[in-house]
Amino acid sequence: MARILVTGGAGYIGSHTCKALHGAGHTPIVIDNLSNGHRDAVRWGPLEEGDITDIDRLRDVFRTHQPDAVIHFAGLIEVSHSVADPQAFHRNNVAGTSALLDVMAETKVAKIVFSSTAAVYGTPATVPIPEDAPTRPVNPYGETKLAVEQMLAAAAGQNSLNYVALRYFNAAGADPDGSLGERHDPETHLMPLVLQVALGQRAEIQVFGNDYPTPDGTAVRDYVHVCDLADAHIAALDYLMQHPEPLVANLGTGTGYSVREIIAACRTITGHPIPHRDAPRRSGDPAQLVAEPGRARDMLGWTTRQSDLETIIRSAWAWHQNQTTN
Repeated sequence: MARILVTGGAGYIGSHTCKALHGAGHTPIVIDNLSNGHRDAVRWGPLEEGDITDIDRLRDVFRTHQPDAVIHFAGLIEVSHSVADPQAFHRNNVAGTSALLDVMAETKVAKIVFSSTAAVYGTPATVPIPEDAPTRPVNPYGETKLAVEQMLAAAAGQNSLNYVALRYFNAAGADPDGSLGERHDPETHLMPLVLQVALGQRAEIQVFGNDYPTPDGTAVRDYVHVCDLADAHIAALDYLMQHPEPLVANLGTGTGYSVREIIAACRTITGHPIPHRDAPRRSGDPAQLVAEPGRARDMLGWTTRQSDLETIIRSAWAWHQNQTTN
């Protein structure tokens, strides 16, 4: 089967995808600078420590492993960090991808799956959001991801590059066998933060904004199980092997849950009270982000299998509990 270079493969979604690649018979080769990833999450192929902004290191990795395709996760992702330090996001996300595409062109590796985001839509005019909705990011994170999509489209128009850009909505959950889960330092994602409160690792969960134009005033998001996201990358690779046309596709369920709904569901499943405190809105947070997922279904044959809210929370809760006992 194929050798797949996975940039950022020591991270949350990257490590789950490497496991899925291995299960599909592929060999994942991870390059990661381990700034946000974890060495112990790389188990299904070699780890090459390095930064994608280092073009000479990239050349070494491509020369050593001769990958057949690339799955590109590496980049900064925290929205509030992007607002505070936009230049860091441009250096990592945009300049790093430019270096990666240069080396791919040099080595004639012509297939790439890109980890994009619903943040490219900004504040959507319609919900659920189709892929042809206007792209008007409201934070530098979304701006850099959109810039990479534009870079991919330009490269595909100039040479033989073919790509799939997958616009994730909110990744959540953990591998059902308990071997992988979500761990960021610092943690900024809602579901692990809520579960940390349930474990007594935090005193309360802050609810950023209670005056959004949503049914309960809190922000609404579309949550997708990380294993379903991993499966989408296998489907995207299969698509690239069979189709010459680039593809941009949403990865979501089409159903949104508010912050208050997530907290309530976590209280029910964990049996803990999970105190919360209202706080001001965060800059760059839209009120609603919910996917129209039909294109991924029709073009990739991808549908979610584990993305009902109960399965997501139970898998994440089991992983977080396991971490406290190991």
